[in-house]
Amino acid sequence: MAYAHWQTRSFLRTFSLGDKMKKIVNGVSIYYEVLGEGKPVVLCHGNGEDHSIFDVLANRLKDYYQVILVDSRNHGQSERTYSYHYEVMAEDVKQLIDELKLDKPYFLGFSDGGIIGLIIAVKYPEICAKMMVLGANVHPKGVKKIYQIEMEEAYKISKDPLLKMMIEEPQISWKQLHQITIPVMVVAGEYDDMTYKHTKAIAHHIKQSELVILDKKNHYEYVIHSDDLYPLCVSYFK
Repeated sequence: MAYAHWQTRSFLRTFSLGDKMKKIVNGVSIYYEVLGEGKPVVLCHGNGEDHSIFDVLANRLKDYYQVILVDSRNHGQSERTYSYHYEVMAEDVKQLIDELKLDKPYFLGFSDGGIIGLIIAVKYPEICAKMMVLGANVHPKGVKKIYQIEMEEAYKISKDPLLKMMIEEPQISWKQLHQITIPVMVVAGEYDDMTYKHTKAIAHHIKQSELVILDKKNHYEYVIHSDDLYPLCVSYFK
């Protein structure tokens, strides 16, 4: 979920970060880039974005990790399909991890990417070693009401399936979050698109969780073309 900046595609950059590749997983062609060496870290972007939002962070992490940057289906250079569902996107990433033979990678997901990460952690508890989810929600009502209304109004005009997905999904229950067994850091900005109550509840329902609220940050500014998360990543992914 990332409506506040979903409208502004100027956040996207078109250059390559690392080795460019595609794999057929879950019946679709998924684009990804790899840079650096070491313990793998999978980075997943938000709605309407692509892997390049992590350019600054990835270029710092590559000195310590093998960074895998993924374009979700219907985004970036990955295949366009008729399927717009978080569960399907999560399965894409899970199968990509399998295909690349990544051994318990770390996972960092922003907004929609965080939702994807939580679904993976629920369905495949042993596949990742640790996870950071940034500005994520587990139900559409976790988004502040003003953004819910704006999305609904925008969808009436555009009929964009990416907006429809955010309006109707995800539908992750608190009971499902109890199934997560790996450590998860739940991160949000003080002025995030998600309510603080919702973000706090996500952390509360994950057994091995840590809640981090970044002072004076909105939904996107600590993630997109930023290395603000670098110290947090290095201290947590070790």
